[in-house]
Amino acid sequence: MIEIERKFLVSSDAFITLAAAKNRIVQGYLNSDPERTVRIRIKGEKGFLTIKGKGNASGTTRLEWETEIALAEAEKLLALCEKGVIDKTRYEIPFGLHTYEVDVFFGDNQGLVMAEIELHSETETFEKPNWLGQEVTGDNRYYNAYLSNHPFKDW
Repeated sequence: MIEIERKFLVSSDAFITLAAAKNRIVQGYLNSDPERTVRIRIKGEKGFLTIKGKGNASGTTRLEWETEIALAEAEKLLALCEKGVIDKTRYEIPFGLHTYEVDVFFGDNQGLVMAEIELHSETETFEKPNWLGQEVTGDNRYYNAYLSNHPFKDW
């Protein structure tokens, strides 16, 4: 229920050939307030409802609760979401003892490519692939909830 993750920009497309899985993700926010976000996501043919709390000072740790919901329900709830739906393809890249999730964004966030790695603790060490760029953990501009209201194309 506690999510610990680090975020990075991606410096090349070398990750694509390493992908173990690839899914299209469409998501919107019923609430994008940084104190508590409520997200509806369709990943492949599955729907999800996710609630996330505010991150800690470093931006690495926050409460996250997620449950799978019927695809038809997720489609209906997406219609109720705030303006600014996120559309992306997620690649899952096994590397070392971890899996990186690399998101390639479309639409108003076209051109943004970001990687995330989930950890067991904030101090856990991990291997960094050569396609990993600048760390953006804790930079609110790179949260999907922020991107839905302030798209990358407007930066």
